[in-house]
This record gives sequence, structure tokens and C-alpha cells, in this order.
Amino acid sequence: MSSDEEDLAERARKLFSGRVDFLKSAPSLNFLPDPDVPEIAFAGRSNVGKSSLLNALTGRKAIARTSVTPGRTQELNFFDVGDPLQFRLVDMPGYGFAKAPPKVVENWRRLVRDFLRGRAVLKRTLLLIDSRHGIKPVDAEMMTMLDEAAVGYRIVLTKIDKIKASELDAVLARTSDQARKHSAAFPIIISSSSETKTGISELRSAVLQDAMV
Repeated sequence: MSSDEEDLAERARKLFSGRVDFLKSAPSLNFLPDPDVPEIAFAGRSNVGKSSLLNALTGRKAIARTSVTPGRTQELNFFDVGDPLQFRLVDMPGYGFAKAPPKVVENWRRLVRDFLRGRAVLKRTLLLIDSRHGIKPVDAEMMTMLDEAAVGYRIVLTKIDKIKASELDAVLARTSDQARKHSAAFPIIISSSSETKTGISELRSAVLQDAMV
């Protein structure tokens, strides 16, 4: 790690060990906070471990709600980071829940699509992919939606503590191959685990770097 990378990692560590507050939930675009600071969004299937990763990222036990019922959260949740405020994290509603009524799925699609296309302060989206399964068709649909919205995104593999190292290498290779086919995908993939905290420091640095661009 270079001295610049070490400096960035330390700045990110201090920032996330400081003030991080839940701001509000937005069930529609009418409820969005004013676009006055940069935003980094988190997207992923409804059981990908998004809330657990947000908790690990911010060093909190329950800043983001975890649920045994996939697809429960159907709002955009905003979190303020820093004092004074530096940027916001946006927890986007999970997708791919099998038991949701078609109307719920369509409402999700409209909310997410309109947010991605119309949010000028959105600097980056982190697309979470379960390392045990790799990119599924619903993930590929989300990648296409991000491409069409011209929103740059990083792919973050989750739950890497649940698979063998050889399996992770194979998933990384397949994911990289698929990412290269998408215009808005960032080439470097982050591997993470909320349980072991693997990749959390790297993720914090990436979030800070993207927010400050």
C-alpha cells in the first residue's frame, strides 16, 4: 500500500469512527433530502447482506436494519456521515424478492430508476453481489439499469467468509468477465465479509474517494 493509500485509509477510518446518523426514509422522490452533499448508494438483492455491510462499514451494530424477511425495506434510507457533514450513504431497497406482488416490484423499479437518473449528487453506486452465487439475472438487470442511467458503480462481493478461497477466485474471475461487458462498471472488484471485516477498510477508502471526486 502506498503512502497516499495509507493516508486515505486512515482518513476513512477516522471519518467512519466519527458521527454517522440516520437522516430519513424516502418512500418516493418527493421525500428526498436536499441535494446539497455527495451521495454514495448501496444496491443489491434483498438477501445479499446489505444492512450487515452498512453496519460493518460504519462500525455500528444496528444503524441499518437487518431483516429475516427479504424485501421488507421498500424505501430509500439516507445516512449522514461526518461532523460537519461530508456526504450521505443511501441504502436502496433490495431487489429480487420472490414473494413480492407485481405492484411492489413495479413501484421499486420506478423509484430506483427515477432516483438513479435524476440525482445529480449521486457520485457512485456500490452493487453488492453474494459471493456464493455470483451475478444472477436480477443482478445483471440492475447492472443494465445503472448503465442506462450512466451511474458509475463498483461491484462488492459479500459473504466471502462463507466460501472457499478457490471458489472465491472463480467467482471473482466470472464477475470480472461480466463486469467488462457493462459500460458503467468499475474494473476493480472489492471482496468483503461483514463477519470477519475483510475488505471493510478498502470499502471505506473507496466510499470516501468516490464521495470526494
